[in-house]
Amino acid sequence: MNMQERETVDRIMQQAQRQIWVTFNQEGIHQYPAALTDPLLATGDYYDVSFLGYPHRHIFHFRIGIDVYHNDRDIEFIQFKRWLEQLYSGNQATLQLNHKSCEMIADDLYVQIANRYPGRNVTISVSEDGENGCTITYNTHQPSLSIKI
Repeated sequence: MNMQERETVDRIMQQAQRQIWVTFNQEGIHQYPAALTDPLLATGDYYDVSFLGYPHRHIFHFRIGIDVYHNDRDIEFIQFKRWLEQLYSGNQATLQLNHKSCEMIADDLYVQIANRYPGRNVTISVSEDGENGCTITYNTHQPSLSIKI
């Protein structure tokens, strides 16, 4: 690699968006009350999901990515993961799963992360049993709109 190519590579590395990510699981009971009566959900045929209206158990799988500003443990993985896990632990948990969709769970979690780590882009994935779920990216900067949120 010649000097000009190396300078280009160095510039790219300096400007790279960096994120760390952690994963954890949380057992939870939730339900979707509208599934019992909404005719689009309680269809009585192959597509019927009215059973979701009753409390049921899942292992919720979380994957959280968050911007970091340098390569030397700007946010330490294990500490970040432990903090996230404790948000859901015990009777005094900060966050509850209740009747919430994966998207609602992600939004609730984002509020906590944004409060502790303001101004960082965050990506949260939440799934039920690692099978179906959501991914939401919370951008603090949206260049396409030329605004800072």
